[in-house]
Amino acid sequence: MSKKRSRRRFTNEFKAETVKLVKQSDRTMSAIAMELGISAKSVGEWVRNASELEADHLSEDERAELKRLRKEISELRMEKEILRKATVFFAKENR
Repeated sequence: MSKKRSRRRFTNEFKAETVKLVKQSDRTMSAIAMELGISAKSVGEWVRNASELEADHLSEDERAELKRLRKEISELRMEKEILRKATVFFAKENR
């Protein structure tokens, strides 16, 4: 029988302190993670999540505007791709 490895759970306070340490220190995330005995991948996720939460302090108007702009960017990219393909098509046709 194989032993199942249990997942370690970390408190939100521990994660917050680790993120704070990463942001305030001049050492790499990997070095801090090794020092704390945890994976660098976990520390990287915690830092990324913390950055997203900090950026998440938008008002409802700002959220609506951001959503609208993202949709517009998506549509513009699609239009650009259609025009690029049409240009290639007509360039081949005119030869």
